[in-house]
Amino acid sequence: MRFFGYFRSSASYRCRIAFNLKGVAPAFVPVHLRRGGGEHLRPDYVAVNPQRLVPALEVDGTALTQSLAIIEWLEETHPAPPLLPRDPVARAQVRAFALAIAAEIHPLNNLRVLAYLKGPLGHDQATVDQWYRHWVGEGLLACEALLARNRQGRFCFGDAPGLADICLVPQMHNARRFGCDLSAVPRLAAIDAALAALPAFAAAHPDAQPDAEP
Repeated sequence: MRFFGYFRSSASYRCRIAFNLKGVAPAFVPVHLRRGGGEHLRPDYVAVNPQRLVPALEVDGTALTQSLAIIEWLEETHPAPPLLPRDPVARAQVRAFALAIAAEIHPLNNLRVLAYLKGPLGHDQATVDQWYRHWVGEGLLACEALLARNRQGRFCFGDAPGLADICLVPQMHNARRFGCDLSAVPRLAAIDAALAALPAFAAAHPDAQPDAEP
């Protein structure tokens, strides 16, 4: 089993947390998204993931892509500890929260989107940062409201970390890295702080990765 990722990638970060929670340790293959014009664009990596994105997980010669699909595969093949509740309604709520981050917030602040705003569209860094903070702020406010309605327990949806928490922590990390004001999302901030103390989350932090750099 080989895991292709990048230390700053939110999607890679999600998978690292899930691997740690499940006690699974694939061999790590770093794919630097900036070095040499982007190692994810090299033909050998495109052969693994035609989307030219990280992460990817190679299992017995088969490549799996998209972080949530990889995590769902992990959940199905390594069911303990569970990342999703058994109740169908609760499962749908957890998946909705996870998708609010992975499918709504993250695509608008992905590295390639920010690079396109600066490059072909010619926006300066201040404008790009404004774009980032606006969409992250909008998305996190929605997530805060979802938890105000549905939250039960210490973490997003209970007293054990799951898929929602796996998606929340990388997004909160990136929000802080870009200077987003998180004062309007106190529930998210409190959960994020509690999760940071768990070994599975601490070990998945970008600064703790073998390919980390300043």
